[in-house]
Amino acid sequence: MSFNFESLNLTEIIRLQNQLSALLARRFKKTHALAFSDVTGSTAYFARFGNEAGRGLQQRHVDLIATSLEGSSGRIVDTVGDGVFVCFPDVETALEILGRFQTIRLQENDHFPQEHHMTTRIGIHWGTVLTDGVIVTGDPVNLCAKLAATAQPSEIRITKPAFLELTLQRRLRCRPIGPVKLAGVNEPMDIFGFCWADPVRFPVAVLIAETGEQLPLPPQPVITFGRLREMNGTRANDIVLTHKDPSRAQHISRWHFEIRRTPEGLILRSVSTQPTEVNGKTICKGEETSISAGTVVRLADVLTLRFIADSSDQASEDNVVTTVT
Repeated sequence: MSFNFESLNLTEIIRLQNQLSALLARRFKKTHALAFSDVTGSTAYFARFGNEAGRGLQQRHVDLIATSLEGSSGRIVDTVGDGVFVCFPDVETALEILGRFQTIRLQENDHFPQEHHMTTRIGIHWGTVLTDGVIVTGDPVNLCAKLAATAQPSEIRITKPAFLELTLQRRLRCRPIGPVKLAGVNEPMDIFGFCWADPVRFPVAVLIAETGEQLPLPPQPVITFGRLREMNGTRANDIVLTHKDPSRAQHISRWHFEIRRTPEGLILRSVSTQPTEVNGKTICKGEETSISAGTVVRLADVLTLRFIADSSDQASEDNVVTTVT
């Protein structure tokens, strides 16, 4: 059946428009959890290793997402360049599957040299879109992609509407990042970071007893700790260690130790000749040991660090096992 639209008057066109809008909403308007996963550092990777290696990295990303989705209600909607757009019926499923993806990604990285490790950033939003079961379109899709672009490597960020869809158990694994300005969005949005890794094996912050500072651990593969703040105008350490007494601070090495993320948990490696104690055991330069939530690290007998699983965890005399002087 065909219509001669040119013969319709203004009233008839507006009436038809309203009918089509109602039909469109009834048949195709759905509320979904939308997620974008994006490979970080891919431009530099392409420049360094060439098109074939770069395309291979992108394909690994897509394949690992697909593997994570097996047996779930989520699906890949589209892949463009470094990004994968995924759709889920609810936010709980989205976090479960994408947390699984991050774990699989770490395990996969273990089979490659460091320079070929893949890191991703993920954004998740809960919003109403138009979809026919194949195509998913609407402003929430654009917003989700912009959210992912603000995330740090290995980080999963979610919007407040997504956060409100979570159970209490998963809300407790989220940390507020604060209002974040997204490209093209007028007002900053409340954004949360989801701690997808086991909080015991992967602590989220370090507490410095002498200064009272509580510093979040960046979600990157290697985190450096030391006294030196800058070198040649660039940041020298990811976690800068200080002391209230400047003379005692000099006992801390410029680069003292580093933390490396592995599929099994965090590994501490000393890079200093200055004393480093982990739970009372001395670690020499070049030696490694695993750490977890509750691990206490004593540096040069002047600074005490405790790794914590929850940003609400606070220092007390009971949980700092080394005497602070």
